[in-house]
Amino acid sequence: MGLEKLHPFDAGKWGKVINFLKEEKLIADDLIVQAREATDEDLLVVHTRRYLNKLKWSFVVATITEIPPVAFLPNFVVQRKVLKPLRTQTGGTIMAGKLAVDRGWAINVGGGFHHCSSDKGGGFCAYADITLAIKFLFERVQGVSKATIIDLDAHQGNGHERDFMDDHRVYIMDAYNRYIYPGDGFAKRAIKRKVELEWGTEDTEYLQKVHTHVEGALNELRPDIIVYNAGTDILDGDPLGGLAISPQGIVKRDEVVFKAARRRRIPILMVTSGGYQKRTARIIADSILNLHNLGLIDKDLATSGAGNPKVEQMIRDSVKDLTNLSLQ
Repeated sequence: MGLEKLHPFDAGKWGKVINFLKEEKLIADDLIVQAREATDEDLLVVHTRRYLNKLKWSFVVATITEIPPVAFLPNFVVQRKVLKPLRTQTGGTIMAGKLAVDRGWAINVGGGFHHCSSDKGGGFCAYADITLAIKFLFERVQGVSKATIIDLDAHQGNGHERDFMDDHRVYIMDAYNRYIYPGDGFAKRAIKRKVELEWGTEDTEYLQKVHTHVEGALNELRPDIIVYNAGTDILDGDPLGGLAISPQGIVKRDEVVFKAARRRRIPILMVTSGGYQKRTARIIADSILNLHNLGLIDKDLATSGAGNPKVEQMIRDSVKDLTNLSLQ
């Protein structure tokens, strides 16, 4: 519809990442789990009915997505062209949470809508996929009772912070540019490990802080699942992030987080979140390739030592199991 021209977000980013990975022969169509659109029933696990009803008003969606012309579109068009893709990515995050628990890791090439809480959207985030993934696991997967969110998008993750404000089962580490959106002082109270960055922070300082605080967070609380919000808006030149991290720095950052998780044998779910330059898709793909080359997302990895079934079979089994997570 041309809406992507009205917002700095690259709406084609996710498809480009998949295509790059196919070109590199890392994945094929039969190794991709197609996300299923989250239903109202799924969304109501976290969201209020009042909030979901608000999304039936185009001007509300225009405000959330920061695309003013959306306000003038019929809502059935907004539902199909704007909200359905976001609901599908949200379903993907929920599904990836189950896959991560089953096989030790999962990556949703999308999602990471960390500004949305149960009753309020914003910052291009209409559904609280991180909160949903964690709550689905808590309620419907045996053995998952503690979670750690590692949010390394350039912006503060105020949505999941508001949702888990008084929930001691969830430990939140958040590293962000202290001067930019959303500046949510109330939500900051939920952050257990807060890393506030200055304008133009570069690789050396950034990676040292990430390493120190990721290790510290996981030593402080050993979770049953890590949700890693891997925004690429930390990239130098990003129009919204205000940081100055190189492509190599982003690849190294993801490596640091996955190494910390794998060393402790903690399942990790990665979502890609913000990133507002055309080159971010290539960087995400390069990072995933690096994780694979280092054996951190090897096809045979499993969280326990009780055998390592092939990822193909694990995916098939996990997708069958997803019927237990509603999403039908």
